Amino acid sequence: MIKCGRPAKGSELLSRDRVLDTALTLFLEHGYGNLSMEAIAKDARVSLRTIYSQFGSKAGLFGALIRRCSDQFVGTLSLQGSPETALAAFAKEFLFRITSPDVVRMRSILIGESPRFPDLATQFYEQGPKRTLEHLTQYFARQQAEGRIIPVDPHVLADQFLSCLRSERFQKLQLGLENTPTEAEIEAWAKQAVRLFLYGCAAERK
Repeated sequence: MIKCGRPAKGSELLSRDRVLDTALTLFLEHGYGNLSMEAIAKDARVSLRTIYSQFGSKAGLFGALIRRCSDQFVGTLSLQGSPETALAAFAKEFLFRITSPDVVRMRSILIGESPRFPDLATQFYEQGPKRTLEHLTQYFARQQAEGRIIPVDPHVLADQFLSCLRSERFQKLQLGLENTPTEAEIEAWAKQAVRLFLYGCAAERK
């Protein structure tokens, strides 16, 4: 008996995850412009209509992959505890995600193909950097309201904190001039960046 109608919610989630996992593998293998939605649907064992109904377009599918990645570190930004503890936890997860080989490769694909596919750049920015920036802005605003952070534009604070995290080392990693950092290196990287951001580098005057 053939079942019609909307699939169960659990089945939809499994189907969505399978499409995203398949799309990630194929994007990394073929790039963006050379990959068809038909190929993704075939490998994911879903209909082309299903992919379009869930993601809207190939750029939307790419954006969903970026959002799934950013979910992993955005969700770690806790309002509990001191700013140093909360930001260090966020920083470790953020650096772990953005320095992973798959994410570095996805950024390379974006940089290489976004001039031909402007929707790709839009999806990447909105689902990744912009979303992260907005969450950090809200975090700093809350901390300012509680008197824990100086009264500087929270958007500027968020932007500067992210810049402090990425640093020159991430630039070298993106260029293939640096190896993927170990867990211990990421923890040290995160702690150093957070302490520098929160406490600065000026020596105490005597």
